[in-house]
Amino acid sequence: MEQAGDRLGSARDWLGGSEGKRLEINICMLHMNDATFIRSWQAACADPRKTVSGLLIISDNPDHAGVSSPTLRHGGQGAQSAQDLCHLAPYKDCIHLTSFQDFGLADPIERALAEEKYVTPTPIQAQTIPTVLSRRDVIGIAQTGTGKTAAFALPILHHISTHRRRMPRKCCRVLVLSPTRELSGQILDSFRAYGRHLRISAALVIGGVPMGAQVRALLDGLDILVATPGRLLDLVRGNALRLGEVEFLVLDEADRMLDMGFIQDIRKIVGKLPVDRQTLLFSATMPQAIAELARAMLRDPVKVVVTPEGSTVATVEQRILRLDRAAKPAMLADILRRESIDRALVFTRTKRGADKVVRSLGQAGIAAQAIHGNKSQSQRNRALAGFRNGEVRTLVATDIAARGIDVDGISHVVNFDLPNLPETYVHRIGRTARAGAKGVAISLCEPAEGPFLRDIEKLIRMSIPVTNHSSSTGQTGRPAQQSRPTRPRSHALGKQRQREDAPHQQDRAEQRRKPPTALPAFLYREAGRKTGQKQADPVRVTASQQFE
Repeated sequence: MEQAGDRLGSARDWLGGSEGKRLEINICMLHMNDATFIRSWQAACADPRKTVSGLLIISDNPDHAGVSSPTLRHGGQGAQSAQDLCHLAPYKDCIHLTSFQDFGLADPIERALAEEKYVTPTPIQAQTIPTVLSRRDVIGIAQTGTGKTAAFALPILHHISTHRRRMPRKCCRVLVLSPTRELSGQILDSFRAYGRHLRISAALVIGGVPMGAQVRALLDGLDILVATPGRLLDLVRGNALRLGEVEFLVLDEADRMLDMGFIQDIRKIVGKLPVDRQTLLFSATMPQAIAELARAMLRDPVKVVVTPEGSTVATVEQRILRLDRAAKPAMLADILRRESIDRALVFTRTKRGADKVVRSLGQAGIAAQAIHGNKSQSQRNRALAGFRNGEVRTLVATDIAARGIDVDGISHVVNFDLPNLPETYVHRIGRTARAGAKGVAISLCEPAEGPFLRDIEKLIRMSIPVTNHSSSTGQTGRPAQQSRPTRPRSHALGKQRQREDAPHQQDRAEQRRKPPTALPAFLYREAGRKTGQKQADPVRVTASQQFE
């Protein structure tokens, strides 16, 4: 370790002497021996055309984010020439961080991490924690399940423990925004787990539950507030919360908040925050809209890119089953019976579709629960709790819950409907194979979803193995003659009712054709009252003449 540090110092001095720059490199992600690293680093610095891509490099410039390729290469997106790298003085003590103890976190936090059995930091944690501790803004791009929550929660808790202050009423020091209620609750649970030995105050502000308890929790001020954007703005408008004392702003799953239409709410919230704050933005993908938002919100951010944008976890076995739409329910039931499943998460495109899948699985004898936006918060909590403790092995969800389900032991993800956005596919299958585990992602693809599959394979830059179960293609490969689409059962039932009601309709038509029934006798007049005169035929009295 000391020899590696001496060699790195010599290499840094050598580069500084020739170029007049200081280069501090974080080599937390290295999985090679010291000598190999020094030789690779020196080779890259000797040739300005080569890039340091054997490690993830952090620099002052957000564009200086490296790639995690184990070999040196020419050019490449995300990597910069060694002579173009900026110096980073705050990271000179971050060399070879292989343990959470190397970060210098407060003792109560290290005790909590030991109790949680956290030993080695993940790449996103190894790169982000030192940056946040140095009070820099951060853009973190990493796949789901890589430990982003601990990456921002640990340094924030360290700052709170070392800089104690009493918060004014209705104010908070740390504001964390996330897109879904479930994800917000899990973030708060992580803060409480890591800070169990610290006296911190924290609260959750989400929709779908009464607001009274949230208002009372904010009265005396808080250290940490985790919220969804909509309910947070409701509290701000109701003067139950003031944002003038916020020191840290965290946007978790920023791309999902953009997809859900929260962008305007986020802009309103940021407009109410102090300018002198630290902002941390984490996302699985980096679309153009998120990049523009980051430029407007962050000041000289450090960009940490652990995996290429749109990549999937290597330990996920991905499969595509081509079949007709009508065959999907039976195929899903067959998969859930045939596969060795610990927990299965099934994704549908619509809320109604999720309920329909649960009913079809129930008819097949498979217990399942649905979780989506039309469910009350208590129903969502019960379904998620049953899925987490193993009472329910199959959970059917919509994309709104894709980012909020962080459950250990999800062995299978099944896409009952392929998503129309390829990024959503990456987020869905990221629910399995978390923390280095293995997982299986099976997608049921009907003919109309073929364009969605092509977009997904283009994004993840790989072809997914396909098994054809469709009956619309014969052995010759030509599409079979399209039959008349089957009408739904409700249509057949309606026709049957029409046939049953036909006799009654005929009776009613005959009654309408019959002359009207005679009115009571007192409503008739006699045409003449003379004695012996023949009585005239009764005349029907109109309604206006009845009371004359």
